Amino acid sequence: MNLKQLEYFARVAELESFTKASHFLNIAQPALSRQIRLLEIELHENLLLRNGRGVTTTEAGKILLEHSRGILHQVARAKEDISKVRGSLSGGVALGLPPSMTKMITVPLSRAFQSGFPQARLSISEGLSITMQEWLLNGRLDIALLYHTNFSSDLEIIPLLEEDLFFIQPITTALRSEPTQLRDIVKLPLIMPIRPNALRMLVETESSKIGEKPNIVLEIDGISTILDLIEDGAGFGILPKYAIKASGKESHFQIRQITNLVGRLVIATSARRTSTRIQTEAIKMIQDVVEKISSLP
Repeated sequence: MNLKQLEYFARVAELESFTKASHFLNIAQPALSRQIRLLEIELHENLLLRNGRGVTTTEAGKILLEHSRGILHQVARAKEDISKVRGSLSGGVALGLPPSMTKMITVPLSRAFQSGFPQARLSISEGLSITMQEWLLNGRLDIALLYHTNFSSDLEIIPLLEEDLFFIQPITTALRSEPTQLRDIVKLPLIMPIRPNALRMLVETESSKIGEKPNIVLEIDGISTILDLIEDGAGFGILPKYAIKASGKESHFQIRQITNLVGRLVIATSARRTSTRIQTEAIKMIQDVVEKISSLP
């Protein structure tokens, strides 16, 4: 038994698929299957059960998976401790960001990370909150920023930011700046992301509470495209303010705060794994960067 075999086994078990694991690990599927089979022969136990949808862990597999996670985590911690002799933490952090945050946070966070941890690696992926939850649980991500996440025993949640949401429309001659109510705009033609986008789900949930259904005329994934369509007069939008700032076209739109419609952003990690030191430091850095961004006028 060796560390590589434990890593391969853990990835297959977490992804519940040899195909997905082979793509993730960048190893041919026959070679991956052979390594898992060698483990089973050595332990005299079947670890995985193949089925039409993928694989599931046997009772022995579940026990080995828990040990594998602990062993691999301890190896990562050992590498980090040794790296401190050189004066800098090493290791990797895989971070997931929602599309509305990517443009705003990627540059300042990457700059701070490279300056603070020159021996470490930061990888950033973009995805919907519901997708990134799955990535956290199967090990593709270490940390994710999620919107409106329901509390789960599988996730460790740290509140990060509460942000007002705004009604977005093109600049008109009759500018209005006072807040508006969701009830007053829900029947207007809206341009919203495709479900299950967290912002879309929030608007639909809050609309249902007041007995309304949003009049969504266009479903578009991509904030820049949504803003282009709003500017062109195709409809109206509901977005956080920093999404407009990040576009560099803030002066092209009239924005009005929507009373009592608040987006909640959290930092999430998997409760199945203990965070390494570099991941813990990355969380602190994310909190600092987001705090600075949110305090800008």
